[in-house]
Amino acid sequence: MNITEFQKWVGDFYQERGWTEYGPFIRVGFLMEEAGELARAVRTIEIGRDRPDEGEKLAGEARQELVEELGDVLGNLILLANQYEVPFEEILEAHREKLQKRYQLHR
Repeated sequence: MNITEFQKWVGDFYQERGWTEYGPFIRVGFLMEEAGELARAVRTIEIGRDRPDEGEKLAGEARQELVEELGDVLGNLILLANQYEVPFEEILEAHREKLQKRYQLHR
């Protein structure tokens, strides 16, 4: 699945559940919540949680959690882009152009 197809799928999936009714300010809050969960997943992999009430995660479990949290962050970014009618491909291209210009890269 390419990014354009995925952007549409995410929008349709969330809309079917009524989750696209939240405005951008609320969506950014959800994004920050998911970013925190992503940070926790990275911490688990990199330095562990060191909590007696949580068992140690196996490497595969920790990686799966990381993948899922990256997806949750991406989903919320896509929903924000959809709210402003910005195709994700435009975001990717603009970001690449900005970095190439800033750092004089021509790849």
